Amino acid sequence: MAVTTLDPRTALVVIDLQRGIVGAPNLTPNSPADVVARSVELADTFREQGLPVVLVRVTAAADGSDAAPGRIDGGSTSRTWPEGWDVVVDELTGHPGDIVVTKRNWGAFYGTDLDLQLRRRGVTQIVLTGIATSIGVESTARAAHEHGYHVTLATDAMADMNADSHRNSVERIFPRLGETGTTAEIVELLAKSRV
Repeated sequence: MAVTTLDPRTALVVIDLQRGIVGAPNLTPNSPADVVARSVELADTFREQGLPVVLVRVTAAADGSDAAPGRIDGGSTSRTWPEGWDVVVDELTGHPGDIVVTKRNWGAFYGTDLDLQLRRRGVTQIVLTGIATSIGVESTARAAHEHGYHVTLATDAMADMNADSHRNSVERIFPRLGETGTTAEIVELLAKSRV
């Protein structure tokens, strides 16, 4: 299904486009460069329209003290991260009006002020981009839906470490949470809705 409507107060929420994640190998089906370029195009369009842009970054304490608790089959999630891995890519920074949210979990709502930042600005809908589709993007989309936001997902502005995981999110999960569309479709709809 294609995106049909953007609310007058829609925000762009960009998930984890930071040095350590964009630099990960084997991201698919869109290259990290394409994900960043399309997210930049959306961010520029949102800024031109006077709409909020939220840059979400994930980080962790060096000693793992802020890691999510709980046993998982996937093994320990604690690891040492290189200096600067959690810095948002240069292509998206340098805009003082942007909102920066720092998370320590998969989703951008839990344990952050994202919901507060959006509600204070009267936001009723979010457009999501980022990496990884099936982790940070999907977790944030689920929470946004649960918080009552309309959700739009720019599927050509996201990538994952696994093609099957990306496809599952796009084809099976996202249609239950909101509408999907391409960057071009969202930019065009945004231009029409602001006339």
